[in-house]
Amino acid sequence: MIRRICLSVIALAVLAPSLLSQNVDEIIAKYIQARGGADKLKAVQSIKTTATMTMGPGMELAGTVLQKRPMLGRMEFTVQGMTAVQAYDGKDGWDIMPFQGKKDAEPMAADDVKNMELEADIDGPLIDYKTKGNTVEYLGKDKVEGSDAYKLKVTRKNGIVETLYVDSDTGLIVKAQAKLKVRGNEMDVESTFSDFRTVDGLVFPFAIEQGAAGGTQKQKITVEKIEVNPDLNDSQFHMPAAAPAESKPAEKPGTGR
Repeated sequence: MIRRICLSVIALAVLAPSLLSQNVDEIIAKYIQARGGADKLKAVQSIKTTATMTMGPGMELAGTVLQKRPMLGRMEFTVQGMTAVQAYDGKDGWDIMPFQGKKDAEPMAADDVKNMELEADIDGPLIDYKTKGNTVEYLGKDKVEGSDAYKLKVTRKNGIVETLYVDSDTGLIVKAQAKLKVRGNEMDVESTFSDFRTVDGLVFPFAIEQGAAGGTQKQKITVEKIEVNPDLNDSQFHMPAAAPAESKPAEKPGTGR
């Protein structure tokens, strides 16, 4: 009896990694099918998302997110007539922050570039995760808004760790948590996704709440429109040259002006 138990433990230890891997792949396959299927997802070359973000009472921002294969991303948001830009060209990131007095494009800090890589990945971290150099671990089930969800730990190639919650019924990601560095400070960012709609045969969330994990203040993002395969120029993702400095008029001889 003892020998049989020991053999069972050994067999479990040997088989567990492959069983967990199979579980991960089955969950991801269900997610891909729920989104619209592998063929339709692979046919997407670019996406433009138009949305509004509510930061608090009377504080609303209009924004757009552009994504293009292989790994190009750009975010814009406008408030009080000023437009900020954050972009990633597949290698480097840059931004324009007029709210901080920065009207010209400047290179991003390394941590901010990592965050932009997340936005530039048009498929997300689960699809072709092995090819991308990501690892995915199955952590069991948890509850999200009262429903069962598979819990997946994703470690991206760039080191960012995310926890994704895949609804066990729909197969869609309904919650995500990630440890991100924002302006040098590490934050646990939590996002929840709802109001799923179909656009050109693909399923997207049209309502997103985001904020610090465990915090009460959340940013509410309402998607107004999603365009699949719009014509996007690569130049939109590359850092523009600085505007030339304005030249002062020449002084007139003898006037001191």
